[in-house]
Amino acid sequence: MAGILLVEDDPSVRTGLELALSRQGHTVTSYDNGEDALAHIRSRRPEIAVLDVMLPGIDGVEVCRRIRRMDQLPVILLTARGDDLDVVVGLEAGADDYVVKPVEPRVLDARIRAVLRRVESAASDRVTFGDLVVDRGALKVSLAGREIHLTPTELRLLLELVRHPGQVLNRRYLLRAVWDHTHVADSRLVDACVQRIRAKIEKVPAEPEFIHTVRGFGYRFSPP
Repeated sequence: MAGILLVEDDPSVRTGLELALSRQGHTVTSYDNGEDALAHIRSRRPEIAVLDVMLPGIDGVEVCRRIRRMDQLPVILLTARGDDLDVVVGLEAGADDYVVKPVEPRVLDARIRAVLRRVESAASDRVTFGDLVVDRGALKVSLAGREIHLTPTELRLLLELVRHPGQVLNRRYLLRAVWDHTHVADSRLVDACVQRIRAKIEKVPAEPEFIHTVRGFGYRFSPP
């Protein structure tokens, strides 16, 4: 079970989720604002953070950005129904997943477990594509000898693409393999994550050498 940092300013929602997740065996620490949550992460790092987007003071997206500057801690965002902009901005800020409010505790628990499985998963070989080295055993990626810091979800997606060099993987497949999702509407998870990976491994992200878009289908890992 996981040590969860829950950040939600609505007292009834926060208490309900804390109780429900605790019943699932998790250890939950909760706050109603981003400042206290960031201080907690610096002193007692949890295994995963669940952040409401709409927080007083520093909102959840900004909290996610600040987490990414100091840590690769997995992050799930809680977003209001229909707030597509919040979802897109949150994913671009580095969130690993999102759950739409009102939150069903069993769904949130399943998403938490899925993200943590991605953190733990590893393969047993090291592959090299020009300057790009992917060490599946050590879960490390380097480019031209410099280590590239990827979030757990970014790493899982890159590993999935690397497993199938030259093959086109559609978004539905990647959603299942990386996020354990089945809804095609969540394909923006894939697109946002690919953009973040490109920003880290491509010399010119707008003209990728490694991860190519196949319009109408998905993505292909085709190293030079």
